[in-house]
Amino acid sequence: MKRILGILTAILLIQSLIVNKSFSDEVEVKDCFEKLNRVTFALNMGLDKVIFKPVSKGYRKLPSPIRTGTSNALSNLSNLITIPNNLLQGDFGSAANNSARLLINTTLGIAGIFDPANSFGFEKRDKEDFGQTLGVMGVGEGCYLVLPVLGPSTVRDTVGSLIAMNGGDVWHNITVRDDEEYVKEFKESDYWASRVTSGIDFRAKNLEAFDAMEKNSVDLYATVRSLYLQDRKKKINNSNEKTEAMEDGDWDTLENQ
Repeated sequence: MKRILGILTAILLIQSLIVNKSFSDEVEVKDCFEKLNRVTFALNMGLDKVIFKPVSKGYRKLPSPIRTGTSNALSNLSNLITIPNNLLQGDFGSAANNSARLLINTTLGIAGIFDPANSFGFEKRDKEDFGQTLGVMGVGEGCYLVLPVLGPSTVRDTVGSLIAMNGGDVWHNITVRDDEEYVKEFKESDYWASRVTSGIDFRAKNLEAFDAMEKNSVDLYATVRSLYLQDRKKKINNSNEKTEAMEDGDWDTLENQ
């Protein structure tokens, strides 16, 4: 029942966004909840200083193979969301490529810790999520939102997260039991655990970048909002422009700087 209610809520929000969609792609995303967003942003910054930044610093001190393996495993897990979104966007080539990567890396790569798929010619491609797919389908961003712990979002991207969280049929964990392979549904708690772990991994790769941004920004809230909205637009448009942030698989690059 909880899952059904979540999906129905997402559908209603999508319909609302489509009705309010502007025909101009250049319309600025409104910050309808700015006062509440700033309070939530301040809360998140407090949690970052007390919890996430110290944890990220500790994570960064782990041996390089552990950090790289964790990033690889998280990237492999993200294919469970990326593949259905490749299909929904009509990108069947990427869906086939990512399906092969998921199969090879989950088995030969030991749950994705290693990336043998790359050696077989199946290179890692950009992640896709339900928020991006809604954007490709013409759904407007809605208002800008700052979510507790999770950070910057929009109404559309929040709907996308609800779909991912409640779409248990696309979250699966392949396990071996009694020498027989079976598929177990990936629990909602597993979804959130992967989100938090990904956030710590990302935060650890960008410690200096965040510190510089915090030091140099006149209004840090506005800076983060602008960067987030720009990045989401690039991803939805499949732009080749690169952001300054380090993403999955960038540990080697960071080590060599």
